[in-house]
Amino acid sequence: MIKIIGLGPGSEEALTLGAIRELKRCSNIFLRTEKHPTVQYLIDEGVKFNTYDDAYERSNTFDQVYESIALDLVEQHKNLNDIIYAVPGHPLVAERSVLNLVNLCKEQGLPYEILPAVSFIDVMMEALEIDPVEGLKIVDAFDIENQVLDKRNGIIITQVYNQFIASEVKLKLQEEFNDDTEVYFVRAAGIKNQESIRKMPLYEIDMQEDIDYLTSIYVPKDLTNKKDFYDLVDIIETLRSEDGCPWDREQTHESLKQALIEECYEVLDSIDNQDDAGMIEELGDVLLQIVFHSSIAKEEGYFNIKDVIQGICLKMINRHPHVFGSQSVNSSGEVLERWEDIKKEEKGFDSITDELNAIARSLPSIIRATKVQNKAKKVGFDWDKVEDAMLKVEEELNEIKEVYNGENRAKIVEEVGDLLFACVNVARFLKVEGELALTQTTEKFIRRFSYIEQEASKKGQKLENMSLEEMDNLWNKAKKTEKN
Repeated sequence: MIKIIGLGPGSEEALTLGAIRELKRCSNIFLRTEKHPTVQYLIDEGVKFNTYDDAYERSNTFDQVYESIALDLVEQHKNLNDIIYAVPGHPLVAERSVLNLVNLCKEQGLPYEILPAVSFIDVMMEALEIDPVEGLKIVDAFDIENQVLDKRNGIIITQVYNQFIASEVKLKLQEEFNDDTEVYFVRAAGIKNQESIRKMPLYEIDMQEDIDYLTSIYVPKDLTNKKDFYDLVDIIETLRSEDGCPWDREQTHESLKQALIEECYEVLDSIDNQDDAGMIEELGDVLLQIVFHSSIAKEEGYFNIKDVIQGICLKMINRHPHVFGSQSVNSSGEVLERWEDIKKEEKGFDSITDELNAIARSLPSIIRATKVQNKAKKVGFDWDKVEDAMLKVEEELNEIKEVYNGENRAKIVEEVGDLLFACVNVARFLKVEGELALTQTTEKFIRRFSYIEQEASKKGQKLENMSLEEMDNLWNKAKKTEKN
């Protein structure tokens, strides 16, 4: 039998009678560590034991330490039959070595028994007067990077062994909480004459000189702390409620369409301007639109923001089998090819026409035309060289010349569209983003027109009163100015 015993938080009074009885009766006792205040009581009582403190020196990581302890305990049981493994606190609270040992026992059919104990969580709750019913999360400092920290619960962070770990904890907490958030530094909770509980701002927790293996950090529940995603959802739902904003209540998916487009373009502007503060604001506006649409759908009973998040998570996992599955890739080009193949399977496309029709009609026309041409190119429906595409531009321009003086507006519109589509083909062959090129040309036009207007103003002239020839001369001067 392997008996797993908890030594409590550090005070001998916290040891259970059952634990004391078993420890005094067994001769094969193994402690995870001798660095625990209760151990002195065992020594005074004449209890003999072995420890695994040397395992910390032999291993590079704590995971390796706890794995090696569990494996050795199984071997000790095979040789000695009845053994006790004693750990600080409660065996099932923040004790990775115990979880490893229990799993091995289950796998190998070995008998084991866990004797409960007072945990450091119990004494922490008593010392800080915490009611766990109000929300309490226990986090291992060594696993804090994998944890979701929520201001809606109190958080106890255990095993803050040294200043380095305290610094790592601080950095993680600063991602979720304000720097000056009041937290509690707790050392030796429940141990007489050693217990120290100090309130301090978050940024000071790694500056304490008495950080050791008895240290924990407590972050109280604080709904007023740094805003997060759930606050945004609550704000939108409040605005949409009967006591909220009349304008927000009136909005529909249709009425918000233009706003979503405009916000996306404003993000692009902030990227072009390398404006980080602008990106924060504009990405926030896009996120607002996403939450807004999800809130409307939730009211109508169709879907909610969690469905949106679930959908995109599953899509990204499914379309990256080389990351989340067993497949492998050799290049980003291969990634894109597999992405398209997986997309076809997901959407149920049976033909290239299905793929062409699936390209969003609301995209800017140049972008949509480029995507359509690229799809057709994949099956060989494309010009052989850029010169052929250029000839097509000339052909389409000549066709406009044939109809532009006529009265058939539909034909004129058709031929102008053909010319633009041909120009997109040339841009694609030259690996030029047509949308970007046209945007740059539009900006160039604005700069040169501004030059004309400024020069005319210097001469006391109004553009309305100038001839085209005069303005064209200024336009040519603007071109020369840019080249210089």
